[in-house]
Amino acid sequence: MRRFLNAGSVALPTFLMALVASVPLYAQLGGRPAEQWAIVLESGRRLGSLEIENVVSLIEIQQGQVVADLGAGTGVFSVPLARAVGATGTVLAVEVDQGFLPMIDAKAREAGLDNIQSVLGEFTDPNLPRSDVDVAFFHDVLHHIDQRQEYLMTVASYMAPGSRMVVVDYDMNQPRVPHGNQPEMLISPEQVAGWMANAGFVVSRELDLFEEKFFVIYTKVDQ
Repeated sequence: MRRFLNAGSVALPTFLMALVASVPLYAQLGGRPAEQWAIVLESGRRLGSLEIENVVSLIEIQQGQVVADLGAGTGVFSVPLARAVGATGTVLAVEVDQGFLPMIDAKAREAGLDNIQSVLGEFTDPNLPRSDVDVAFFHDVLHHIDQRQEYLMTVASYMAPGSRMVVVDYDMNQPRVPHGNQPEMLISPEQVAGWMANAGFVVSRELDLFEEKFFVIYTKVDQ
């Protein structure tokens, strides 16, 4: 559900930089064709900066778990997540742009995986097809969501006590963070912790992997 464009801090062609700067938040949340975003999301330099295997390893996903990859984009994290859950697990790769779903499906086929299910979500609801999600994964996604508190509470409704939400995102407290000229797209670990608490989750692990991003795992508590 890449309701967003996630260019990150990677150097981009001039026309793409202009596109990012000119598109308001509501338009970034699904208002551009998936083919345009895919150019950025599949950039070799961008992919190299994501620490994909390290991120997936540090989440400590178990075989057989159900993982929601929220804002899956072209599926760059969906494939390693699917390998982590194994043949008995499932990855729900969620996008609000229908154009991304065939890209995700193609990646799954190319990787020889049949445990990735692409899901067409909405801006206010990921429309997950099951309510036993073990891990909800947001990578460079949460800052692009408009009503963040409401959305997190909706995601929480698909998750049981003991389940986890994982957020990797840019920290507004860091210098030279992307989107510095768009304050509505800036978030902090403190803000996210507050939204998570209201959704029934507490901080269970903070990981130091990136300079400009925070990487935090939140666990749902009994209520």
